[in-house]
Amino acid sequence: MSKQRVVVGLSGGVDSAVTAWLLKQQGHEVVGIFMKNWEDDDDSEYCSSNIDFVDAAAVADVIGIEIEHVNFAANYKDRVFAEFLREYQAGRTPNPDILCNAEIKFKAFLDHAMRLGAEKIATGHYARVRHVKVAHGAVMESRFELLKGLDPSKDQSYFLHRLDQAQLSKTLFPIGELHKTEVRRLASEIGLPNAKKKDSTGICFIGERPFREFLNRYIQKAPGPIKDGTHAPGSKDYGRTVGQHMGLSFYTLGQRQGLGIGGIKAKGAQRGGGEHAPWFVARKDMAANTLWVVQGHDHPWLLSGALQAQDLSWVAGYAPAPGPLATKTRYRQADAACLLHYPSASSITLDFAEPQWAVTPGQSAVLYDGEVCLGGGVIHAASATALV
Repeated sequence: MSKQRVVVGLSGGVDSAVTAWLLKQQGHEVVGIFMKNWEDDDDSEYCSSNIDFVDAAAVADVIGIEIEHVNFAANYKDRVFAEFLREYQAGRTPNPDILCNAEIKFKAFLDHAMRLGAEKIATGHYARVRHVKVAHGAVMESRFELLKGLDPSKDQSYFLHRLDQAQLSKTLFPIGELHKTEVRRLASEIGLPNAKKKDSTGICFIGERPFREFLNRYIQKAPGPIKDGTHAPGSKDYGRTVGQHMGLSFYTLGQRQGLGIGGIKAKGAQRGGGEHAPWFVARKDMAANTLWVVQGHDHPWLLSGALQAQDLSWVAGYAPAPGPLATKTRYRQADAACLLHYPSASSITLDFAEPQWAVTPGQSAVLYDGEVCLGGGVIHAASATALV
């Protein structure tokens, strides 16, 4: 690769630090940018952006590159957080990290980097970009493919599936070729000050704070009944009230903790669990403000044979052909075999070879052809049986 001016998103973490070092070693002119995406209560115990910037600046000093602090908080609130709240208020469970990548890291940040004269941007994501020539109809096209990172336990292509050709053509993912253990080893060898810093977890703007406590600031509580759906409809125990929820927005399908009904046993014979099996959130009835729970991990209400997704985004710029592919309906999930169908131009259905657990509206269904991430859509509905 020819030597280029590359602007690296330095987060203060070890992955972006090693990314910047690798590019500097390759002879590129490297500039670091620290992105500040959240300002509310930034001085609280849960928000670490000030500490992260100090770490990023220390890394830049060791590597020998310039670093700039850029505030994207207004963009983030308008493009990511507002949508995050809308989805939660509608009873769905969004993935703001996916929207953050599409709207901030690979849009606002990319635009800023181009204004600085960058030829490429780079981030510390575990993914890869491959430039290929492919036949599209009778025409040979130049295309950029998004590939899984080589470390299967860290692959982050799921979060990047909404990137388009223009964004990928300007993007480098240097650590996508490495395993996390190798990244840590390199950081220690180089003497990076954050070599042993633990990985950040959770949603970027919430940090480590309790999620309900955070959400409660922005979404009004609307308590209602928690009902038992463990038994078959029509049975005497079906629909009995077992507790009270604090608002449907505060729960997600498959949730086990924080239900406040741990000591209650389901009555009689059950579908999918024994008498002492744990409770799980299975359905949210927004119209009746009712949270339905079931006992047992493998209860039929928690298993889906198909899903429908909308708000589609395809990496290649056009939709893949219908047929057999693989999908992830949540991060860290193993690829699930599926059949892709197009009931309309604006939606897809996926029929699973094996039932999938807790398929959640608002999350993303991301499609793969082997190691190639094709794109995907936002899950609109799931069904126990095929939707086509």
